[in-house]
Amino acid sequence: FFFTARRSATKPSFACTTRKSTATMVRISVLNDTLKAMYNAEKRGKRQVLVRPVSKVVIKFLQVMQKHGYINEFEYIDDHRSGKIVVELNGRINKCGVISPRYDLSHTDVEDWVGRLLPSRLFGVIVLTTANGILDHEEARRKKVGGKVLGFFY
Repeated sequence: FFFTARRSATKPSFACTTRKSTATMVRISVLNDTLKAMYNAEKRGKRQVLVRPVSKVVIKFLQVMQKHGYINEFEYIDDHRSGKIVVELNGRINKCGVISPRYDLSHTDVEDWVGRLLPSRLFGVIVLTTANGILDHEEARRKKVGGKVLGFFY
């Protein structure tokens, strides 16, 4: 209900107007939703999880996770909409997340971010989006390319 006051010489009167508003939820980050679903399923002890919607960034992020052995296979299901992915979990994910906003990162700043995000320098991965594609922080340091921080997992 919204009340509007009308000025009058004698006394103020209030007219009541109703406005019907339907609030719809919007997805802020598809990658964040995917990683959160995987982390929650991992905590519950599930062996696989269905995530939707899917984007190219999500697929590349999952490929980096698969390369490092944090997930098994994943299968893309085309439903002629935004798609679905079934991810086979193997119980190695302790934490994963998205860094928002996507901060700029040069190849010289990688050590600072590793110390800030990961529990140890020996394990864990920071995922970057660079001009050479979506890479982990070690590969970006080897190629001496910077980019923007997408997320992390360990």
